[in-house]
Amino acid sequence: MTVFKAPAKINLSLRVTGRRDDGYHLLDSLVAFTRFGDEVAVEVAGNISLTIDGPFSASLENISDNLVLKAAHLLEQMAAADGISAGGVKIILTKNLPVASGVGGGSADAAATLHALCDLWQLNYSRTDLAPLALQLGADVPMCLHSTTLIARGIGEKIEPVSLPELYLLLVNPGVEVSTAEIFRNLNLDDHEPVPTFPIGANVDGLLEWLRSVGNCLQTPAIAARPVIQNVLDRLSTFDDCHLARMSGSGATCYGIFSTMTLRRKTQAGGALPLQQLTTRSAMSGIDENRKFIPVKIAVLTVSDTRQLSDDRSGDIL
Repeated sequence: MTVFKAPAKINLSLRVTGRRDDGYHLLDSLVAFTRFGDEVAVEVAGNISLTIDGPFSASLENISDNLVLKAAHLLEQMAAADGISAGGVKIILTKNLPVASGVGGGSADAAATLHALCDLWQLNYSRTDLAPLALQLGADVPMCLHSTTLIARGIGEKIEPVSLPELYLLLVNPGVEVSTAEIFRNLNLDDHEPVPTFPIGANVDGLLEWLRSVGNCLQTPAIAARPVIQNVLDRLSTFDDCHLARMSGSGATCYGIFSTMTLRRKTQAGGALPLQQLTTRSAMSGIDENRKFIPVKIAVLTVSDTRQLSDDRSGDIL
């Protein structure tokens, strides 16, 4: 059995820049990916099937509608059109990420499935080859197919890999689901402005200045729908040396950017924020394991009550 990672997607910035005639929203988003996430395991079988386990598996009741199965069937059809008989596969999705949480879990799962099945079925498809199929599955799937630090534009299909300085992030999910469709329905498109040019080669201060200027335009409607998001952002902002607190994607997961030593001191002294060393991926070539990583440290906390996010109480590590 072969196991592929489906890393969490973090929207460090997100600006909706317009909407096409077909209803799809245009965006400009700086995205990073963590090593932590879901897992997709595959092995040869008589037909295509999906089993889901993991701490958040109960949130996915309708297996037949899962993006993982849709990705498998679309890839099978693509291979058949090229005269390749793919065969059956047993897919096991281990769901470590909260559902509808703004970290691209379903899209990451679909992208990991494409990678895993290309490997299992020995399909020599590049990311460029898979891009149209990925876009059929969802606007976030093309960027998850890359799983590299990038800027996504268009409806998510225009990918520009970028590099970031070293960061320390804390991710906090308050344990509530957020409907992306609902947030976009409540978005005021009249508010969008041109996105400032990304500061290539900037240090942390330069990146922070740019992030503050761009923001996440989905944060306000998400807070209106789920006020607990504001509680998380307020709590993150109270920690010493939290340079920026913001929501990822359409929520409800939020992140804080910290100074390296400050975050370490708090985790070691207070025991409140157990630190997992994770990283975002740098640019990759080919569908293989020859991957390099940018050093970004991330502690992932899930709290059902944001009062638990305190200096004297440990959180649950995802």
